[in-house]
Amino acid sequence: MGIRSDIIAIKRRDPAARHALEIILTYNGMHAVWTYRVTHLLWKMHLKLLARYLSNVARLFTGVDIHPGATIGKNLVIDHGSGVVIGETTVIGRNVLIYHQVTLGGTGNDSSSKRHPTICDCVMIAAGAKILGNIKIGTMAKVGANAVVLTDVPPGATAVGMPARIIKNGNVTIENCSLIVKENDQ
Repeated sequence: MGIRSDIIAIKRRDPAARHALEIILTYNGMHAVWTYRVTHLLWKMHLKLLARYLSNVARLFTGVDIHPGATIGKNLVIDHGSGVVIGETTVIGRNVLIYHQVTLGGTGNDSSSKRHPTICDCVMIAAGAKILGNIKIGTMAKVGANAVVLTDVPPGATAVGMPARIIKNGNVTIENCSLIVKENDQ
């Protein structure tokens, strides 16, 4: 998980990204992910107060709130990151694209169980979507803008609406996503 890989992922997904220096200096979603990596390391070292403090400082500068306890895979792209919230027990796979105002939130107050969603590899989550609870968004699925997702979304499917419903149930194989993941890992 390196800066070079992150820059390549952004260039592939954002046609407005012109060059690496622009991405390094101006992409607040990427700054949030880089800060998350530091805070997550501190969280795993049981320096939880410091991790939470630094994640809150990063939120002030980036507009993106990523809990240091979340688990995030390689090449996460948060495009126009303002207002993104990623909860403590969230798990995000590789090559995921998230737009602004997305919430990966929890339901309930039980701190002893997983309360937040699992987002599989190669998922796209459009602006304003809310994915709530311990649910799973399958590989290569898409969540439409402003959708409120409260149940699992199968691999390759497209979910829209409030509450979200499946409008396209894709015929996706894991191999399709594996090709994307391998291409981006180089």
